[in-house]
Amino acid sequence: MYAIVEIAGQQYKVAKDQKVFVHRLEGKEGSKVSFDKVLLMDDGKVTIGAPVIENAVVSAKILGHLKGDKVIVFKKKRRKGYKVKNGHRQFLTEIEIDGISTKKAPAKKAEAKKETAAKKEAPAKKEAPAKKEAAAKKPAAKKATPKAAAKKPAAKKPAAKKATEAKKETPKK
Repeated sequence: MYAIVEIAGQQYKVAKDQKVFVHRLEGKEGSKVSFDKVLLMDDGKVTIGAPVIENAVVSAKILGHLKGDKVIVFKKKRRKGYKVKNGHRQFLTEIEIDGISTKKAPAKKAEAKKETAAKKEAPAKKEAPAKKEAAAKKPAAKKATPKAAAKKPAAKKPAAKKATEAKKETPKK
């Protein structure tokens, strides 16, 4: 049984009791973490999510935090005397996959939907006063526009005569 999971923005193919190095995760050594972004799962039959599989969870244990190997970045432009050398070490977390499972709790999911709907209504009420404040600012901006229209454009000056035209106008002796 294996699964493809998104952990810290990257996708990993994991199986039970497998050790994986991932980008640094929040949590102490020995603590348990779970990942719910399971994209694909194979337990005899392949299940593909759209984009994720509902109620699928991969649980893991944090074994330790460490730094990866040094990566050297060297830039050079030939014949210009330009050389820059930089190094980088990525912060990593080593995890061990405890299990891959699907939990079935449709009743809890319905309650969660009701709670999220209630939370969405509360921010909607807060957004309405913000729109009123923005509407109050618009008339002030309109008052400023007549002042800009009161300015007259600069008068155009006649173009200077070209040197060839000046020679033609001077009388010959």
